[in-house]
Amino acid sequence: MSSENLHVPREVLSQEARLLHYAITSLMEELEAIDWYRQRADDTEDDQLREILLHNMREEMEHAAMVLEWIRRRNSDFGERLKTYLFTDAPITGIEKAVEQGGGEGGGGGEAPGTRITVGSLKGRR
Repeated sequence: MSSENLHVPREVLSQEARLLHYAITSLMEELEAIDWYRQRADDTEDDQLREILLHNMREEMEHAAMVLEWIRRRNSDFGERLKTYLFTDAPITGIEKAVEQGGGEGGGGGEAPGTRITVGSLKGRR
């Protein structure tokens, strides 16, 4: 189960850190709920119950996506990492290697982690 406990006294945290903690904790809880519904759906023999559980799982996915988007909008460090890794077709572990080696846009080396990796236009090539 996710933890709501702070690791340092609340009064020493900035509002930003406290709110980010709340969002991360909520995201963890949503992901955990997704996992639980998926497992239960896989384990049930009842088709109607499976449909309900999968519906509930997708609702939790929506909640997780909403929290993740809030985090992206409020925390530029997180946002840059999400820009780098999400919605790409490149091999996931290859993205970090390409960024570290300067293989992002512009190819100048040492690009920030938010750099998009592109392969260029493949239209018309065989």
